[in-house]
Amino acid sequence: MYKNQSGTVMGVIEALCVSTEKGVVKQAVGEIVLRSAWGIEGDAHAGDWHRQVSLLAGESIDRMREKIPDLDHGVFAENIVTRGIDMLSLAIGDRLLAGEGVVLEVTQVGKQCHNDGCAIQRATGDCIMPKEGIFCKVLQGGILRSGMPIQMI
Repeated sequence: MYKNQSGTVMGVIEALCVSTEKGVVKQAVGEIVLRSAWGIEGDAHAGDWHRQVSLLAGESIDRMREKIPDLDHGVFAENIVTRGIDMLSLAIGDRLLAGEGVVLEVTQVGKQCHNDGCAIQRATGDCIMPKEGIFCKVLQGGILRSGMPIQMI
């Protein structure tokens, strides 16, 4: 967490992840391109619907790493991992400003886990995406890189 020039507390993008297929672990990448009303170019979840981009707090992943230390970014199928922003306080309709002008709108908080549970849930008895995953649509696109700021607006 850090403050911008006007003193506003901001979070940071810790990691970015994509996959070309649904239902698989996403792979960390250095940069993503987001298109308005579509999502992340090259990601399986992009499209004309309400869950174009998924976010998860790095702090939530840290708690899971206490049980499974070698968890990589993307294992929860998250696109954007944040650090230093209170993701659990977000509600439907809230907006986030990321990088140099990317605007995301929260459309869903949490999601139903797969019928048989994910591998993380089977291993630990718990999964964080159903409770802590944030899903958004892209209102204004652009390029995001790890290390860029993110804040609620």
